Amino acid sequence: MRLSTATLLTVAGLIAPEMALAAETAPDLAVSPSEVSDSAIAPEAQATPEFTGNTASMQIASDLAVRATNIEIVGASQELSNIAAQTIRTRIGGDTSQGQLQQDAEILRSTGLFESVEVTSFTNDNGVDVVFQVQPATLKAVQLNNAEVLTPQVANQIFAAQLGQTLSPSQIQTGIEQVNQWYQDNGYILGQVVDARTLPGGVLNVEVAEGVVNSVNLRFYNRDGESIEGRTDKDYVREALSLEPGQIFQVNTARDDLRSLYQTGLFAKADVDIQGDPSNLDITYELTETGSRGIDAGGGFSDSAGLFGSIRYNDKNLGGMNHQLGLDVQVGTRDLQFNANYGRAYRMSHPDRVGYNVSAYRQSTESATFNDVTLSNGDRPREGQIGGGVSVSQPLGDWNASVGAGYTRHSIRDSEGNLAAVDQNGNPLSFSDTGVDDLVTVEASVSRDLRDNPANPTAGSKLQFSTEQTVPVGNGSILMNRVRADYTQYIPTNVFQQDSPEVLAFNVQGGTAIGDLPPYQAFTIGGSNSVRGYGSGDVASGRSFVLASAEYRVPLFNSPVSGVLFADFGTDLGSGSTVPGEPGTAQGKPGTGFGYGTGVRVDSPLGVIRADFGLNDRGDSQFHFGLGHRF
Repeated sequence: MRLSTATLLTVAGLIAPEMALAAETAPDLAVSPSEVSDSAIAPEAQATPEFTGNTASMQIASDLAVRATNIEIVGASQELSNIAAQTIRTRIGGDTSQGQLQQDAEILRSTGLFESVEVTSFTNDNGVDVVFQVQPATLKAVQLNNAEVLTPQVANQIFAAQLGQTLSPSQIQTGIEQVNQWYQDNGYILGQVVDARTLPGGVLNVEVAEGVVNSVNLRFYNRDGESIEGRTDKDYVREALSLEPGQIFQVNTARDDLRSLYQTGLFAKADVDIQGDPSNLDITYELTETGSRGIDAGGGFSDSAGLFGSIRYNDKNLGGMNHQLGLDVQVGTRDLQFNANYGRAYRMSHPDRVGYNVSAYRQSTESATFNDVTLSNGDRPREGQIGGGVSVSQPLGDWNASVGAGYTRHSIRDSEGNLAAVDQNGNPLSFSDTGVDDLVTVEASVSRDLRDNPANPTAGSKLQFSTEQTVPVGNGSILMNRVRADYTQYIPTNVFQQDSPEVLAFNVQGGTAIGDLPPYQAFTIGGSNSVRGYGSGDVASGRSFVLASAEYRVPLFNSPVSGVLFADFGTDLGSGSTVPGEPGTAQGKPGTGFGYGTGVRVDSPLGVIRADFGLNDRGDSQFHFGLGHRF
């Protein structure tokens, strides 16, 4: 939107023609010059004036045209004199008359720049010399129109140095620019002065348009940019938005809304479109949903399960309300494994309802703690888990808090399903001497997520603390507390001057276990989500750990593909010897490792697909694949 000043009469020279509103999509607003007719002039202003010549006075008829040979503005500064000369209709060398001079005087009075205006003329052989005797007005007050967030106190503070002083349009223009800057500094990016004029009595009338929201709309798109119906319930989306009709548009509010939408995990892309003018805005949130639902089936053969078939179903947006359902079942000739969960996210619109998640599982995997350990029969130990848990979550101010409880029965077995309490060297594999441990746990965590997009962040940070306490009941009677802290920072950069932001990302995390420690509960270091360049768990298995990573992410060719440079460092802080059986020491793990390399990221309907090639400080290399960013 651009403001136009066709004449100084309308705005008294106070708004520069080049001033433009921030909303590029808004239509032009033109300010038209005021028309002053003879009928609008007070009767006393229309009386026949006395024109005084050099030698004698004379009266002329109101319709007699006389050439103006010279015009003087007396009593004003050069700035006001120039404005007055440009405002009046009479010009040197042009014809004037009694009526026109009276209209010129009235026009000057109507600008509000002058408390009084008197006009006289002196005849000469070629016409008349005209003198306007003026008394400049004093700025006595500032009056705001259409202002809601801009208060009179702020306006008076901006114009404080000018109050009580002779009106100066250039100084008032400076004040107007300061008002516009105040809007920008406070996040009201569409707020701006649209008109300013001085009124009789020394009043500066300032009219503003602040960006009033008329409507808030939602529009869904597919990944090709085509408008679609969308799966997410629109009422659910609106509950996540703070911006409402009638509010003044503020960039921080819109930014917070976008972050809230991303944090639901339902949207791969969210933008804000602004249409209209600052007095009547139509806001549209343009949303592209993630691939929230999927199903697949497969089969194969493994030593632990034998011949097996599997089916997996996942829906992260059940009913369009961000309810989550996951089911993964594998049925084999030797084993049955499953993992099921159902959850509902916390909704700010329903503060009395906590978010929750319920899970149940039965699974068998090779433990990273025992990746090079063999049993007395030559088999690799397998860690079996069966159990379940429940957790609830709710925000606490800027933090999200969750608490939960769970039960897991851990067992160490060989490929035939036989229990194995020790390895071939007699080192313990479980805390109890039976190969079976019961862990009853109570967990709590708090996190503060300020990332702009949790799925693919380019700015912001995330901080999380968690603790897990076991209750000493069942096999092993384990009394243990595990604590962890995790911090990530994302810094947008633009070294290669691209449209999409490059990102410098840092992550540091650490943890320790206090009390009893089953060997399989040791912190493992190494692998695709740890120190890349090493295999899973190849760096350390310790009671404590510290892990630090850095990545530089660069979009490639304005495509969904990004390149990554990374470096990782991890250490068990010398705590490997405090783990029962010392599995890290027994397997020759170094305890400290460093890795670096490069990789690619592909933003796909399934999420971010990750592929990395890493080198480590021992001269070995490793390929790593996964879904989602490393951090």
